[in-house]
Formats: sequence, structure tokens, C-alpha cells
Amino acid sequence: MRPRQRGIRHPYGARRRLGVALLAAGLLATGAPVAQGQSGDHGGHGGPGGHAQGPRMERLDRGLVAVHTDEGVFLSWRLLGPEATGHTETGVAGPDFVVYRDGEALTTVTDSTNFLDTDGSAESSYRVAAVVDGREQRPSAPVTPASEAFHEIPLRKPADGVTPAGEEYTYHANDMSVGDMDGDGAYEYVVKWDPSNSKDVSQVGYTGPVYLDTYRLDGTLLHRVDLGVNVRAGAHYTQFLVSDFDGDGRSELMLKTAPGSRIIRYDERGRVRSSQYITMPRSDVRAGYGHGDDYRLSADDYRQHLVEMFEGWSEHPEVVAGNWPATLEEAFGIEPSYAYPLSTADAEALVDHFIDVYAPSRSERNNLRAFEGFILDGPEYLTVIDGRSGRELDTVRYWPDRHDDGLMWGDYAMSRIEPGNRVDRFLATVAYLDGRNPSAVFARGYYTRSTLAAYRWDGRQLRQEWTVDSGFAPMSNPFNDSPHGVDGTDPEFGTLTTQGFHSLSSADVDGDGRQEIVYGSATIDDDGGLLYSSGHLMPPESAAPGEEARLGHGDAMHVADIDPNRPGLEIFTVHEGGAWAPLGYALRDAADGEVIYGGYTGVDTGRGMVGDIDPDVPGLETWASNGVGLWSAAGEQLGTEIPGTNMSIRFAAEPTTQLVNGALDETPTVDDWTRGRLLTAEGTRTNNHTKGNPSLVADVLGDWREELLVRTEDSSAMRIYLSTEVTGHKLYTLMHDPQYRVEVARQQTTYNQPAYPSFYLASDMDWSTVPLPRR
Repeated sequence: MRPRQRGIRHPYGARRRLGVALLAAGLLATGAPVAQGQSGDHGGHGGPGGHAQGPRMERLDRGLVAVHTDEGVFLSWRLLGPEATGHTETGVAGPDFVVYRDGEALTTVTDSTNFLDTDGSAESSYRVAAVVDGREQRPSAPVTPASEAFHEIPLRKPADGVTPAGEEYTYHANDMSVGDMDGDGAYEYVVKWDPSNSKDVSQVGYTGPVYLDTYRLDGTLLHRVDLGVNVRAGAHYTQFLVSDFDGDGRSELMLKTAPGSRIIRYDERGRVRSSQYITMPRSDVRAGYGHGDDYRLSADDYRQHLVEMFEGWSEHPEVVAGNWPATLEEAFGIEPSYAYPLSTADAEALVDHFIDVYAPSRSERNNLRAFEGFILDGPEYLTVIDGRSGRELDTVRYWPDRHDDGLMWGDYAMSRIEPGNRVDRFLATVAYLDGRNPSAVFARGYYTRSTLAAYRWDGRQLRQEWTVDSGFAPMSNPFNDSPHGVDGTDPEFGTLTTQGFHSLSSADVDGDGRQEIVYGSATIDDDGGLLYSSGHLMPPESAAPGEEARLGHGDAMHVADIDPNRPGLEIFTVHEGGAWAPLGYALRDAADGEVIYGGYTGVDTGRGMVGDIDPDVPGLETWASNGVGLWSAAGEQLGTEIPGTNMSIRFAAEPTTQLVNGALDETPTVDDWTRGRLLTAEGTRTNNHTKGNPSLVADVLGDWREELLVRTEDSSAMRIYLSTEVTGHKLYTLMHDPQYRVEVARQQTTYNQPAYPSFYLASDMDWSTVPLPRR
């Protein structure tokens, strides 16, 4: 266990100024939507939040589900946040529920929101009704039991296609999100379609377009967003947010778009009702941009792009300022041969040298003659769409724009020359920045320039609330430098460079009732100021012993109440800096970013997870790959063997943590560290290659346990698996905890990470610490 170290801290006073349905028969029943009160006590350990009214949460219905099992009929339903009135030894207090079978009162359930009817049959009909102050409320709509512990949402797969290079591609369902699009209290399901040639930002080649479909539970397709040819397909490119941003009781969809993006709306019979391109700014239309534009580069296009870049070399601001070599020959380390500004012929000669000689000399993997399929130019937008109708509500410019093809971002500086890589790393999350209303936060870059922008949709206008920009990491030679870990040029946010992860989180880390943005190894305050940027001393066995260094980038991050014996939330991260990272894994205090425990690994520690997998150990356990092993919340190593690291799920009767395993062509499973396998999801698949991510893990049906949403092998349907273990714990739906809800909204972002509530949720929890949302 390593001692606590102070992070790279910045004054708390430094602040950025504000800138400019049909039901699935037999599975789900909904009653009338129940008005959701405003949550208040939402900090870790149930401490009082600082905002008088609290976050505005969704109005959800009862969500009754019924499943026929070998033991009888299992029933599960929601307790809503405002219905919680206190605490018991095994859960929260709230209304009792009368269970009806075939119109007759069967039993009254007091200690949970599930029930096993051992005498029920496949033909039985069930309803539940809450009892409040001795008065029975209106019951839910009736349901009959499903024959399997899952429901299938039929999907409409997009047509196959062919790239400009003649390569064929098909589609599979990928990430998902949920929102109540029509205000009826039940969720609709947003499905992202990825083409089979989807690419990482560092991979060469064309991709097919990305589609986003919105379905009701019965498979009715409401609308489809076709992002078009000018948005590349891959985990880093399209982050989509679903939330009721304007508080009208219906969710909106917000995402990055481009010329050629269009919205297709369908009628109840599945026929196309309309197909309309997004609205481009008038200035772009006047400038000659249009929806027929295609900015994808062929190999010849890319060579011509370089010619134009080289012709303008002597006029580049960094060259004019004397920060970069005055000539390309100096940049490439060859004898001077040309006069500047370069003629087209001279620029072509230097481009051929760069492609055929210089780039391969840096790395044998640099084959720029094959560079194609990237989008390095053209307008970029941010669009908000009405979730019910699919109507475009507003479109603004995406901030910041690319600036260039990645030259200033360091995409040419490393040994691996990767134009369009660091410049096109996108993140997004929902956050209650003002403690009341959900905002959208979109980010670009996290290696050599880190930027974030917060937006509010008020029902009329998409307005930017604040922006964060580290500035570019200075380089002495953009074709040969090491810009990772170098401070950006901005005096407040310069230390954000290389601190971002392939995901981010929203959480109230300082207990003021407003959520901050946990941006990997740094945290942005709710008003856009830098709360802290974490660092640590490099250990003796590292590449730079004794130096203070930023914790740096990593692939996995978890923000939760990990240690119930410490106040507030903690952050567990793994880091990929190897010998140049002070720690390969770390548990930090979320309030100030200080390291609680961690260890040096000297290698890329690529996977990590947290959860209550051993009920005999207090707190949530943490574990990571590359020999890190399994650790307790108190920093005690429990062993070298670890569970899976793809995705966690709360699927059991006790509030313990299970793991979703299975990647590539393996069948997904839900496994418990002590009990073994709980579910084999036959006929389904996970997503995102070796990441093995389900399309979604979230509490979308029934009681507080999480459902597993995975695509069928042929992507003809999305399956929603639910737990049928009877639990004796009563807890409101996790979707009425503000942190959990926004974590679900951002789960689809890049490298999918689990959602965690704002309170300690584990087998040894003290239920009196669970915050009670206000009525």
C-alpha cells in the first residue's frame, strides 16, 4: 500500500466564465405515470445535497414484469424514488403492494418489490397496487407471464452497403441508451447500428454510415438517424446522449452530425413518413457546403491534402512564430533543397519523400500510400432531436472544430504517424451541473489537447454554458516529438492534457448538490473550472524516479462509493503509461483527487473493475489486469486471480456484483465470483470486439436489479434479460438516483463502463445511508 500523495492542484477560486406506446404483451405492464419528485440527498453516504430542490428526474410508471419459471410465476415492479419514506434493516421503507392474480387479491408485499407466486400459471393475469396511508392506489395494467426470462425487441437492420473501395459491409446492433421519449412513463430504446467495417480512429479504411434507431418495447420503430458518409463509424466517433434536457417529461436525443446527416421518421405501420436532412447554418450554405458533399479521403485525395499542407508550410502560425522548423527539410532531417513558399512541384516532391521515405523510417507500420477513408475536413454540428417525433429541434456548430488534420494534435509527431487520430477522440455525458436540470457535455481530444463544452437545451435553443480547453501541447517539431504528458498552453487547463480516458463520469464529488465531470485523472467543477488534476511521485523503478508526474491516460475508470468507511466517493482507475506512469492502478478520493492507494506496474494496465464480489470483505473490491490482482477497499491485496473486466451487473438477490463475460463470438454469461454462473444468454452476442460489452446494462424494468441488454446473433432483435431471483430487499429504482441515471446515459460512450449510484450499494451496506429522493 502506497502513501497518500497530493495531486497537481489548482485554486478552487479559478473559474471559467459561462459561455455564450404499445406494450409488449405478457411481459410489461404500465400504469399511469407517477409524478417524480425532486431528489435532494444524493451525495455519497446519503449526505444532504446543497441544492434545495434537487435534480429533476424522470416520471416513470410501475414497470410490472411477470415471468413463468420452474418454481412458479415471478413478479417484479418498481418502487419510485419519491415513494421511499424511510429505512429498514433490509432496505428502504415505502408503500406496501397488493398483488392481484386474475382480479383477486393474492397477497400484500411489504419488504420488497417482487414476489414468487408458486401457484401461478402461464395463463394467470397479474396487477399490483401501492397502498399509501392505508389507501390502495390505482393498480398497474394487467400482465400475463412471459415464458422466458427475457423480452425481445424486434429490430430493423439497415441495408448492406459497399464502400468506394468496393468492400462490402453489413450491420449489427451495437450500443444502446434509453429514455421516455413520449412521456408515458415507459422507456423507449435507442439502438446504434455499426457497420462491419467500423474502425478505430487509428485504423485505415472506409466505413459504412452509422444509424441510430429509436424503438418502443414492442419493436415499433419511431425514427432513424442516418449520420451519413461524413461521420466515420467507430467507438470513438459517435457518442449519443438521451435525456429529458428541457424538463417537459419527454427525452431528447443529442449527438454530433455533419452535412448529409438526415432523420427518417416512420408511421405506426413502419412506413417512411418523412426523410429530412438536418438544418445547416446559413453561412455554411452560402459558403457552398451541401448535403451531397463527401469528405471521405481516397489515398490520392490524402496525397493532395499533404501537397496543399506543405505548400502553406511557411505561413503556418507555429512556423511564423518560430516554434516549428522553418523548412520541411529541417523537420525531416534532410539537406535543404527548396525555396519557400514551396511551389506545387516542390511540395509534391517533399510529400513523396515524406510518404515513401520519412514515414516508413519512423515505423514500418507507417503506410501512408494506403491512407484512405478518413474525414479530415468539412463542417461538424451538434444536433438535438425530439425523441417522440424525431423532429430536429436545433443544430449548432460542434465546438471545437478540428482545427486541422491532427498536425497540431500530435498525430504526425509520434513514431506511428496517424492523421485524424488524436483530433477525433470524442466523449459525452449528461450532468446535473446546476443541481436541477440535465446538461449535455461533449468532449474532443484527451491526449495532446483536451476540450469540453457544456450545453443546455431549454426547449427553444441549444445554448453553450461553458467551455474548457487545455490548449495544444507545444511541440518543437510536429513530425518528430513526444507531446504526450506535456502541459497545454492554457494557464488554467494546461494540465488536462493526457489526463482524459476513453470515458468520463458525472458525479457530485464535493457534496454541493451539483455534479462535476470526472475527466479521467482530472475533474472539472460544475461551473467549468478546474477542480484538480491528479499527479503522483514517480517511484524508483520508473523511468523518471522522484519526479512529480500526472497520473495520465487509461482505459477504465469507475466512480462510486467504494469504501463506506471514508466520506464521499472514490475513483478507481488503471493507467497505460507503462514506465512513464507513476501508477498502473490507483484508488483516489473523488473530492480532491488524492491517491489513497495504488501501485506501479511499468506496463500498460488496460483493464480494471470494481464491485462487491466477496461479501466477506468490507467495501467494494477493486481489481485490474497485468498482475495487479484483487484488492480490498482498504488497500489490502486479496489475491492474484481476478474476475472478468468487461462489464459488471447487479443481477442477484443480494446487492452484490456479478460480471458479464464473453467477447467476440462467445456466448455472453453472467457470473458470480462465489456462486458461479447465473445466466447463459444463448443465441446472443456482445459488442466492441475484445471489450465484450453488452449493448446496455441498466435498471430498465422491474425492481432495483439491473437488466442485461444484448443483441441476438443476427441482430434481428435486442434481448432484455432480467433476474428472477427473489430478493428480500426493497429499494427504489436505481434510475431515480441522479448519478446512476447520468451514468447510464453515458454508458455507450467509447469504452463502455458500468453505471454506479451515488450511495454505497453492497452486501454489507447500512441501509440508513441510502438517500431518500424528495417527494
